[in-house]
Amino acid sequence: MSDKTSSNYDQTTIFLHWITAALVVVLWILGQTSDLVPRGPLRTGSWSLHVTLGFLLAFVLIGRIIWRGGAGRRLPPADAGFLQFLAAATHYALYALLLAAVTLGIINAFVRGYDLFGVVSLPKLGDPALKKPITEWHELAANLVLAVALLHAAAALAHHYVLKDGVLLRMLPQREAASERRSDL
Repeated sequence: MSDKTSSNYDQTTIFLHWITAALVVVLWILGQTSDLVPRGPLRTGSWSLHVTLGFLLAFVLIGRIIWRGGAGRRLPPADAGFLQFLAAATHYALYALLLAAVTLGIINAFVRGYDLFGVVSLPKLGDPALKKPITEWHELAANLVLAVALLHAAAALAHHYVLKDGVLLRMLPQREAASERRSDL
């Protein structure tokens, strides 16, 4: 589609999108690096942060799904045919993988029984033999989330720089026009 896409998503949708993206990146980095920290309070704090932010992501994701199903602005597809199918498949894959990663992360947190910053202790629930497989499934889901999110970001950049169709701009916070800013000076 080569015409400029003028409509944007609503501010709540945009906020939920970018907070989800930021949490995914931070959680993935913490998940990859926390065990590299020597055993002790710093490692415990790193894992506490990972688990706490994981619970935050769960709430954001629930809010995002509720918002999308209700008041969130729906825009017409930017593409037609196969590209529209790919875009829709990518979005559904991201939601499914995010739900899987978050659900497995929460199960993992309770199977392990984390102590969060010495303030809250999650009870150990379930069979300890589940630690390894749940952790592996959680890691796989998280890696797949990151891979699909990177493809999603690459597609948005391709829309912006190659197709020049304004798709990326739909998910950026709306800015005042330059003329409006100058008139306020």
